[in-house]
Amino acid sequence: MVPAFSTSADFAINKDAGHACPNLQSDFRCGIHTRLRQEGFPGCTVYDCFGAGQKVSQVSFGGQDWRRAPRTAQQMFEVFPIMRQLHELLWYLAEALTLQPAHPLHGQLSHALDETESLTRDSPDSLIELDLAARRQGVNALLLGTSELVRAEVRHPKKITEEPTSSGRTSKAPT
Repeated sequence: MVPAFSTSADFAINKDAGHACPNLQSDFRCGIHTRLRQEGFPGCTVYDCFGAGQKVSQVSFGGQDWRRAPRTAQQMFEVFPIMRQLHELLWYLAEALTLQPAHPLHGQLSHALDETESLTRDSPDSLIELDLAARRQGVNALLLGTSELVRAEVRHPKKITEEPTSSGRTSKAPT
């Protein structure tokens, strides 16, 4: 609903931001979901809002939707891109926490994840006023640190050596 798209290899039509796609049904499902590519909408098959749309409607606006509560539409559309960026940051932080080489940063990454998750529960007005650039900059510094640790592990992997066991066989062990 919120994003705009232009006729291209990814979209069969032009759609202005804040206007419903003609394929959006009254239950908010896509009427051509099973045939998006065949109908000229491959861009829809790869777009990911990271759950931001659901968070905006269910949490930020307490279950309201812009069709039943049209007075919320404009603010919902302002909040959505902010929420989407916060959810993208959450995805990156959660992924960074799965990387063993980044273990030295796991405390800071967990803290940033918790803070960012907390922000997603703020009021619509607070989200609109959020300094998103500052939030991204702080998370980016942690993600760059994570990247450095992971790349250092790849550049200097632990060597695997074969060692004899008590049975006379050899086993591989990291050194």
